[in-house]
Amino acid sequence: MRCLREAKIESRSGVKRTLLIIVGLWSCACAEDAPVLETVLAYQRHSGGWPKNYDRKRILTTNEHRQLQKQRAEADTTIDNGATYTEIRLLAAAFDASGEPKLKFAALRGIDYLLKGQLDNGGWPQKFPGGRGYAREVTFNDNAMVGVMNLLKDIADNNVPFDFVPSSVRGRSASAVKRGISCVLKSQILVDGAPASWCAQHDRHTLAPCRGRSYELPSLSGSESVGIVRFLMRVEKPDLAVKQSIEGAVAWFKRVELTGIRVERKVEESQPGGFDTVVVRDLGAPPLWARFYDLHTNKPIFSGRDGVPRASLAEIPHERRNGYSWLGPYARVLLDEDWPRWRKRNRPEASRLVK
Repeated sequence: MRCLREAKIESRSGVKRTLLIIVGLWSCACAEDAPVLETVLAYQRHSGGWPKNYDRKRILTTNEHRQLQKQRAEADTTIDNGATYTEIRLLAAAFDASGEPKLKFAALRGIDYLLKGQLDNGGWPQKFPGGRGYAREVTFNDNAMVGVMNLLKDIADNNVPFDFVPSSVRGRSASAVKRGISCVLKSQILVDGAPASWCAQHDRHTLAPCRGRSYELPSLSGSESVGIVRFLMRVEKPDLAVKQSIEGAVAWFKRVELTGIRVERKVEESQPGGFDTVVVRDLGAPPLWARFYDLHTNKPIFSGRDGVPRASLAEIPHERRNGYSWLGPYARVLLDEDWPRWRKRNRPEASRLVK
């Protein structure tokens, strides 16, 4: 039986980065892989999907296995926080290494779950079946939909370790990716008539930007939009619509970058936990982007659980100020490395959009 790490090294370049992440989740000692795989298998629901936030590396007791058997009908499957598409990648890599049939079967059930969960407009909700509230909307938040689409594109392209997937399922995956791209293009928000970025959630019926949690307001996302653009850059022979979408988003990222500041976590004895997160002036700091921008002004917005938009991080309560990623170098690598490489390959007709 080959070691999982050997399977990753053999993978093609399009999959290699993701699979190397998988090595970080598991010990590479082949004798130690089986108990962790059993944990992943135990959490799979009858729908074919997985719940989120369980410890994939935890070795379960016999009693825990029994309890999970009773929970297989639970309607808690999701693509939030990397759930389901991460498990499918783990199982596919393990099957590539071992040839164990039950791993293949579980991975195929998971793929079928994702394909069946796609909405008519091509998007994916955060939770299905049976999600409520914002979990029913088209969800880019935390790269949920992008994670699914990257997986399905790897399957459609017959990339290692997904070459075990039947051709019929590859065809369904290719169709799902095409519909997903259509949803992405239709969801892109226009600013002054030009394509800009996306919201973290879009209405499942109208694709209008909509609210997530109380502090995740309808807005332009400086974080989730990065993953969307990277996915669009994977499209072979992109048409004009895809090129304009990418170039428009890049132009928007350039317009809204924040310079001359940095985020610092400092000791503050008077605050809960003894620390606080603050924005300080630093003219030499590399650019940052806000997690959310106002739909009309392109100004960063911040919010506590009251859902009221504020103009600065300092204006929101300590709990949300320190418990969420509001500012970060989200688009730095995209602009400095990914976009120049993509542009060399494609010579986009939409180049006039980027100054």
